[in-house]
Formats: sequence, structure tokens, C-alpha cells
Amino acid sequence: MRLMPSPRQEGSQLVGGRGRRAPVTEALAPERDHVMAASETVTLVLGEESPLPESAADVEDLVRLLRGHIAQLGVRSAPYAPALQRAQQLCSDSIPEGFMPSRVYLVRLAEATQELMVYVERGGPGPIRIEDGRRWPRPTVSLLRGVVFALALACLIFAASVPRT
Repeated sequence: MRLMPSPRQEGSQLVGGRGRRAPVTEALAPERDHVMAASETVTLVLGEESPLPESAADVEDLVRLLRGHIAQLGVRSAPYAPALQRAQQLCSDSIPEGFMPSRVYLVRLAEATQELMVYVERGGPGPIRIEDGRRWPRPTVSLLRGVVFALALACLIFAASVPRT
């Protein structure tokens, strides 16, 4: 069982100017949407007008930000989602040495983060909800093959039953 830490008095701030003390977590602004924050960082990397990072420290900072976004978005997605697994696999890799390999890794990590953002925004692996009516399930390949075979057999039987002249 995991216990939640209780707020401590020394970790508090003055609030409202009356000398009242409140925990730091209450005094801070409300938490930003994780998807929006991740979108801003992904735009920094993948945006049309965004230049490549100049130094290795810039790449490390962006990678650290993207890894944090993946961790935050991972909490909001299914544990075995393919988008999450791909992003976590990239996070576990170390940043390659060299100018081009590190930038390629950064772009791949940003693309994986973008894929995970879309997954979280959509709400998971379920079908997209349609308000007006039902959505038909997608047919499998075996079902389509069976339908084609049945149509071909019906055409063959019809062609064989037509009298020859």
C-alpha cells in the first residue's frame, strides 16, 4: 500500500496577504493540460519554422522535455497501447553522439510523442463515437475472402446453368 505524503508546514507560502499559510500545491496555478504542453514542445521540434537545435545541451533539454511529456501522457493511456510502448522504447534509448544522429533521435522522439498525444486525445483504442448512429465493425480479411469466394461460386453456378446455343 502506498501512503500519500501529508503537506508540511515548512513547505508553505503566504496566501492572500493576511498572513494565512497554505501548502505550496494550493498556492500554485492550476495544472496545464498535458496534451497542450506536449503539443507545444512537439511544435518546437517538428514545426516548419523551427530551426534545428544548435548545441548538444539544447538537444538534451528538448529530449528531457519530451520524455517528461511521454511519462505524463502515459498515465492517461492504456498500459499496453502500441503508441505508448513505442514512445517508452525510444525514451529508454540513450541520446546518440554526433550532430545528425542526435537530431534524428530528437525528431523520432517528437513523432512518437505526437502519436501518443493523438492516442490520448482520441480516448484510447476504442472506435470514434458517432452521434447520429451506429458504426459497423470493420470486416476481417477472412470474411472478405469468404464473400469473394461465395460471389465467384455463385457466378460459376449461374454461368453453368445458362443453356448453350
